Amino acid sequence: MINKFLLKTSLFTGLAIIAFAANSVLCRLALGNGAIDASSFTAIRLLSGAVALFVILSIKGSNKGALSKGSWGASFTLFLYAITFSYAYLSVDTGTGALILFGSVQITMIMLSLISGTRLHIIEWSGVIITFTGFIYLILPNITTPSVNGLVLMTVSGISWGIYTLKGRSSKNPLMDTTYNFLRTIPFLVLLVFFTMQNMNYSSEGIVLALISGAITSGVGYTIWYIALGGLSSTQAAVIQLSVPVVAAIGGVIFVSEVITIRLVISATIVLSGILMVVLGKYHFTQKNTK
Repeated sequence: MINKFLLKTSLFTGLAIIAFAANSVLCRLALGNGAIDASSFTAIRLLSGAVALFVILSIKGSNKGALSKGSWGASFTLFLYAITFSYAYLSVDTGTGALILFGSVQITMIMLSLISGTRLHIIEWSGVIITFTGFIYLILPNITTPSVNGLVLMTVSGISWGIYTLKGRSSKNPLMDTTYNFLRTIPFLVLLVFFTMQNMNYSSEGIVLALISGAITSGVGYTIWYIALGGLSSTQAAVIQLSVPVVAAIGGVIFVSEVITIRLVISATIVLSGILMVVLGKYHFTQKNTK
């Protein structure tokens, strides 16, 4: 039974990380190439995610599992993450954005976990440091000095996503919670469109990228992530997300025919080693305390 639970957690965690990496690529393709403006991309992304999840929930039904419907707090942090992420990438390059975003996510989740009373063991702290080192090593060549606006927006985005993730750890029905979290962003989207409609600019390519990002890599991806969080500690969830840039880089090698570099291999090895230390460190001390 334990093995099945660990296998399920590992599988869904892996799928979620792949979705996050794909989402980053889609966002950069849409916003970086000017195929769509940040406001339109965010609106289409969250709205399409809400529609796709509502359809899936309607087909699946809600007879199984707890009847939970997310929260306004989670919905607001989801919206805040999405809108600040989109606007931040208008003035921050990929490497710098990744550093600020995932650095903010990790610090937010670990700090809130420590405040709530969780204590990390030396092995876990070592894993956190090693993983972050590998993460910085990967994106180091692409780091530039960010604009003040880009720095603030991406930091807010990372903090928002960290809080949204922590709220998901208590989810009893990930699909229903995620669906209603997305649906509750609609009032915020109406206000966003109202205040930005004069500056909206979009193309068919930008709309398609936003739809894929919303319905699949965000809607379905975030549901999978909420499922995975049921088997992860706050620290594990924070550290594991640092693998997203590595996975995205590997995806570039596979799907965009980018070259495998020594830096990518070394970084992947360091990041995965750090994650392994955090996961095994938590498991070791949990087993030790139960004996």
